[in-house]
Amino acid sequence: MPDLPSPQDATEAALFSECWDAVLSYADLCTSGSAAAAQLAREAFAQGIREVRAAEAGTVRGTGRRSSRLPRIPLLLTAVRGTAAAWEEAGQGHRLDPDLRLWLHSDRAARYTGPPLERPVALRALRDLQRADAELLWLAEAEALPLPLVARRLGLDPETAAEELDQVRGLFRDRCHRNHLDSPMDAECRSYARLLDAVTRSPASDAPDDLSRHLATCAPCAEAAACLRLHDGGLPGALVGGVVGWGGLAYLERRRRAAEVRLGTGHRDGADPEHGDPADGTAGARLARHGLLAAAVLVSGLALTVSLMPFGDTDAESAVRPDTDRRSVTGPGLPPPTASAGAPSPSASAADPSGTPAGPRKPSAEHTPDRDEPAPEPQGTSSATATVAPAPAPGGPPSCRVAYDLVNQWPDGFQATVTVTTREPLDSWRVGFSFRDGQRVRQMWDATASQDGSRVTATAADYNRTVPAGAELAFGFLASWRGTNSPPSDFTLNGRPCAKA
Repeated sequence: MPDLPSPQDATEAALFSECWDAVLSYADLCTSGSAAAAQLAREAFAQGIREVRAAEAGTVRGTGRRSSRLPRIPLLLTAVRGTAAAWEEAGQGHRLDPDLRLWLHSDRAARYTGPPLERPVALRALRDLQRADAELLWLAEAEALPLPLVARRLGLDPETAAEELDQVRGLFRDRCHRNHLDSPMDAECRSYARLLDAVTRSPASDAPDDLSRHLATCAPCAEAAACLRLHDGGLPGALVGGVVGWGGLAYLERRRRAAEVRLGTGHRDGADPEHGDPADGTAGARLARHGLLAAAVLVSGLALTVSLMPFGDTDAESAVRPDTDRRSVTGPGLPPPTASAGAPSPSASAADPSGTPAGPRKPSAEHTPDRDEPAPEPQGTSSATATVAPAPAPGGPPSCRVAYDLVNQWPDGFQATVTVTTREPLDSWRVGFSFRDGQRVRQMWDATASQDGSRVTATAADYNRTVPAGAELAFGFLASWRGTNSPPSDFTLNGRPCAKA
């Protein structure tokens, strides 16, 4: 597995901080597990950064003309898709999402590597925009960041940023229309092209019946219609779907939820000149102080609520992962996902980048037992089939073994995975561990996270709570650190100690 490239300067360090979460989020959508997601993200990130550096070096050495390339995050996301395709060709397709594998062998995927005029109009239009305009459009629409924050990052005047964004939306629409007219199309599609432009310009215009029937059967024209219609909230889906292809709407929903969680808990995405560079640790210190205050208030309120609620699972909860979470999303013309069917964001959900119907599993503030306090057994409305493995006899072998893997580390954060092998069958699980150096979990996937001081508890997601005897359960997380980053200790599974693998 390749190491992440080292930042060459402060600007590139800010780029790494801003882009890594996005790359990891999309990589997890494309893979079948957190370990595969981490490897795919690292390979794609390294490849994408090389492309960014080459393009920027070419622009500097040239005559000042802008290079025709995507903004940084979209470029890195297309590197994820390209790396996934390389895995499929190299015989590693079993590590990819099954729906993605089908898509990679379809005509829809071939459009992204075929003749330029046959590629999605949104992808071509984003390339046609000036660099700063493309960055503004992507950060505001696809990454769902507040406009004042986007303005500060791009050096824009916050007072006029909204007006500039409206102008960029109009430019993007014009480029999409021009690219649609330039695309190879048959006589029927061309006869509807002018009408499509006219109908999508006004929110009050209704599409004629014949045009509606045509859009229902012609994917390229429906794709163009989604890009041209700016007034119905479909621009983000059209933009992201046109750039990444498979999983576009799922990625979009994740980023929306990730932005909500980061901003709601005081985290800022990427480097912010007014709050310090992540590399020097000042931003991390501020975030830690504000995060502790917010977490204290949140935990205090929710702990009381959780203490009054029954523990365990209800019979209505399913242990099977819904199909809607990992379905192939191939076109921007589809309606935006709802909170119940969208694919969640890793920073907003128990950070399962693969998603659940209820949205992303964000780190929860539920009550976490003290390290020495025995974990409560399921009660109340818990399923009648739930079982708790018996405690091991004194002096007997441990009921579980745990492996902790530090996947990646940067100046103020790190990514890790935890794999637990259980000797007993489980109908639900809860893994606890303790940090000794003040590390704070920011995002978690394949489990729901809660943290009380140094003690972290990871609770099973709906789709992976059942584990047979001798099998493994695994989850991953992103966390912050400062000074020292020692591995966690005192691992437990459902309150019982685990031995280290």
